[in-house]
Amino acid sequence: MELPLVVGVDGSESSLRAVDWAADEAALRGLPLRLVHASLWEQYESATGLGRSSEQMMADAVVEAAAERAHRRAVDVKIATEVVPEEPVPVLLREGRTAFALVLGSRGRGGIAELLLGSVSLAVAARAGCPVIVLRGNHDNRAGSTMRGRVVLGVGEEPENSAAVRFAFEEASERRVPLEAVRAWRSPGYQTTDHPLMTGEPARLHEERAVEILDAALRDAPEGVELRRHTVEGPARKVLLDASADADLLVVGARRRHGHFGLQIGRVAHAVLHHSGCPVAVVPQRA
Repeated sequence: MELPLVVGVDGSESSLRAVDWAADEAALRGLPLRLVHASLWEQYESATGLGRSSEQMMADAVVEAAAERAHRRAVDVKIATEVVPEEPVPVLLREGRTAFALVLGSRGRGGIAELLLGSVSLAVAARAGCPVIVLRGNHDNRAGSTMRGRVVLGVGEEPENSAAVRFAFEEASERRVPLEAVRAWRSPGYQTTDHPLMTGEPARLHEERAVEILDAALRDAPEGVELRRHTVEGPARKVLLDASADADLLVVGARRRHGHFGLQIGRVAHAVLHHSGCPVAVVPQRA
């Protein structure tokens, strides 16, 4: 049985954009779509024994509206819905155990908050056992759009056999767009490539190492995927945020250590989740 693409829905504009993106992705990959609304209000209301509450009816309306929206966008995709009377984070983490991926809105609200990531999306992205796609950016982000036409992969220190690299290959292949693999590199603090008297051997060695890491990451690229390699001097967070400005999807990895509790996400992934100009896929890799 094919694993579904699971979307967390709450009726917000952010979650509706996640539904749109997920419907396109499900159609692209031939996957079923599962829309989940989780809230404790239904549990509290049902405990009164007064029948269906306004909160329960609103939750049902939220998932029904999301399902109708997804069906209009991807008529051939099989869609299932569920309302769960629990806190969203544990529900979504549990859903992720049997999901191809989780798709979430950024949950930003007004002003400066629009730049920041909601606590639910961050907690799920930092702990889920499957890829988590968070809808950043303020554009439509249709999976088949040719407006942007590229997937960006942030290449880490250990790219060989990386789940993030494999996920990026698949996305670029399914979308039929180029894959741009980006590796940031830095010289030691006392060196800089900005001053002509400070360039030379040390900087060159750091850049060569970045090239080697990129080559290792892309060694098993499938046929037909156009590859673009970029090594860029600078902080990884800034380099990837710059690359996200005109991309369809930014893919980064996150290490999951067995037996380790709490958020398991690096500083780079944390930064791009908060500030990326396009959707971000955080792909876990077991250490």
